[in-house]
Amino acid sequence: MFSVTGISKTYGAVQALDGVSLDLRAGEVVALVGDNGAGKSTLVKALAGVITPDAGAITVDGDPVRIATPRDAQALGVSTVYQDLALCENLDVVANLFLGAERRRWSVLGHLAMERATRDLLTSLDVRIPDIRMPVAMLSGGQRQSVAIARALIGEPRLVILDEPTAALGVEQTAQVLDLIARLRDRGLAVLVITHNLADVRTMSDRVVVLRLGRNAGEFHTADASQEAIVAAITGASAE
Repeated sequence: MFSVTGISKTYGAVQALDGVSLDLRAGEVVALVGDNGAGKSTLVKALAGVITPDAGAITVDGDPVRIATPRDAQALGVSTVYQDLALCENLDVVANLFLGAERRRWSVLGHLAMERATRDLLTSLDVRIPDIRMPVAMLSGGQRQSVAIARALIGEPRLVILDEPTAALGVEQTAQVLDLIARLRDRGLAVLVITHNLADVRTMSDRVVVLRLGRNAGEFHTADASQEAIVAAITGASAE
């Protein structure tokens, strides 16, 4: 569905990406792993339209595209959930899901339509929120992550990018988020997950793509790869 070929990006003397390639397919979860400074965030920013690569190409369904702004990315069906979630804690779940996309904002019917759409979406994802009119600040970490992911689906994206979705979550909350990622895959979406947690990688992903020092360092089918092989690609031991 989405294909990145030979993407490069420099910041002064720093080569953040050097000829990186990546394929993303519908109904598949790809884990993007690598040490700090490997280039993961820069690659995601290129797909999300936050930065413009110096070289390389991005295609969607085989057609070349230019992603120069976040609006370009959204128009192509790319939705990104960053690690900080960017939720408005003083607003309730409904308001967060439709922030900037309100339906007939000052209308009672508009509010009812947004409430109904929120309940339908959360139900379809099996996300349990006690009260959708509850301020997000009162939700657990797992529930907040679920709300952020649900919000990413409002525009009916084709590719969902998740940046460290289980960071700082407990065991039960992590399980809830991993189950939600599986549901995104079941909906036929392409899912790209940045993570440092190799246990999560084995649980949720179909493929693992490793970056090291801004370059492709390995690609594995999760079911066939050992953790040792993935770690070796991350650290560079496999190249020694």
